[in-house]
Amino acid sequence: MAVKTKSAKSKTVVEHARVCIKATFNNTLVTVTDPKGNTLTQEMAGTCNFKNSRKSTPHAAQIAASKACQLAKEMFKVETGEIRIWGPGPGREAAIRAACSVLKIISISDVTGIPFNGTTPPNERRQ
Repeated sequence: MAVKTKSAKSKTVVEHARVCIKATFNNTLVTVTDPKGNTLTQEMAGTCNFKNSRKSTPHAAQIAASKACQLAKEMFKVETGEIRIWGPGPGREAAIRAACSVLKIISISDVTGIPFNGTTPPNERRQ
């Protein structure tokens, strides 16, 4: 729930946030949003000065997640949150642990898409 304070800059205060972690094989993207889905902060392993194959490491995911959650905590006074995770990347667990160390996490859900129809089979060989 967003509450606007009465100050010169009119900052928004968000008590509950959603931490979206997209862990691919090449990078880890961490986005902190409000309950409606509006982006509060966003960090990637690439923006944390990790380049090439180092972006796909668990350490890079941990740094990106803690940086994004810390920014949301400082700027929007976020205290609690829920985690949504996409993808099979190597930074999944490290990003979850880093987000749990900064925010009080209520729920963790895996929303990775599951193919329900599969790929089409190859054509028959011509003779």
